[in-house]
Amino acid sequence: MTLAPRKATQTEKTSSARRFVFLLLDRFTMLSFAGAIEPLRVANRVAGTELYRWVLAGERGDSATCSNGAAFKLDIGLEEIERDDVILVCGGIDVQKATTKGVLNWLRREARRGITIGGLCTGAYAVAKAGLLDGKKATIHWENQDGFLEEFESVKLTKSVFVMDGNRWSTAGGTSSIDLMLKVIAADHGEDLANTVADQLIYSAIRTDQDTQRLSIPTRIGVRHPKLSQVIQMMEGNIEDPMSPADLAEEVGMSTRQLERLFRRYLNRSPKRYYMELRLQKARNLLMQTDMSVINVALACGFASPSHFSKCYRSHYNTTPYRERGTQGMPGVVPVRLSI
Repeated sequence: MTLAPRKATQTEKTSSARRFVFLLLDRFTMLSFAGAIEPLRVANRVAGTELYRWVLAGERGDSATCSNGAAFKLDIGLEEIERDDVILVCGGIDVQKATTKGVLNWLRREARRGITIGGLCTGAYAVAKAGLLDGKKATIHWENQDGFLEEFESVKLTKSVFVMDGNRWSTAGGTSSIDLMLKVIAADHGEDLANTVADQLIYSAIRTDQDTQRLSIPTRIGVRHPKLSQVIQMMEGNIEDPMSPADLAEEVGMSTRQLERLFRRYLNRSPKRYYMELRLQKARNLLMQTDMSVINVALACGFASPSHFSKCYRSHYNTTPYRERGTQGMPGVVPVRLSI
């Protein structure tokens, strides 16, 4: 999305500050929350006037606790807010459990009033669950993408660090909140102020909505070999219908034997073993993040039978898919996990 910068200088006095309402879900991620609120504070300090205000909201009680155990005092509950406010839903661990009926009803009600609503980290799950991302582009932390794709087929999920699609925003988690807020500050008060805020935060590599959240394959595996990267990319894109080593080798113009040597040299495993690990990782994500049956998880990850899936899963993770699912919580409450 392209936001037209408003004609303003960083020292301009504003008649009214833009207000953000941070909805703190239970066990939200502090880094994403701090990455959104700190640029606003620094913008006010640099500008010498109150450009932005914020309040902390929650469903019940007078405080909310984030995933590292720190508690934050809340300013408001789930009440009607100002029409020009922006809601940012801060999610984290077990976001499915934290996305209660009360939260969903509040988000839907405020959406009907035309409020801009965004999800930070796994907060995009709550926004999507409320039906507010249907037909919209969005993003969520890469670890949660498999489960999100299965549950919200009408959402156009991307791998961007943040997305602004009309009045629906989302970030991938971690420091991506900073990128989103710098974009907002630049649109509201100009690039100079946004760049000054970035300098104050010692944030030297501002990302756009065109940047992806994961490292490139060569960086991730620590190897810069174009054909190896190409093969891994094909593997990641063909989990449900795995390609044979012969087909993978043919696609990059080498023999199966050469492909085997390439994987052994750089990754110390066969192509078949590496492919299996990718499929099992996706299977684990689906078991933890969705209520899909074990049979459907097996099929989604390219296993012809549940028995074969269970055997491979036990060999790799030292537990069965059924036990993995059972250790995540009560039936019907399948948590979306987050690594940061």
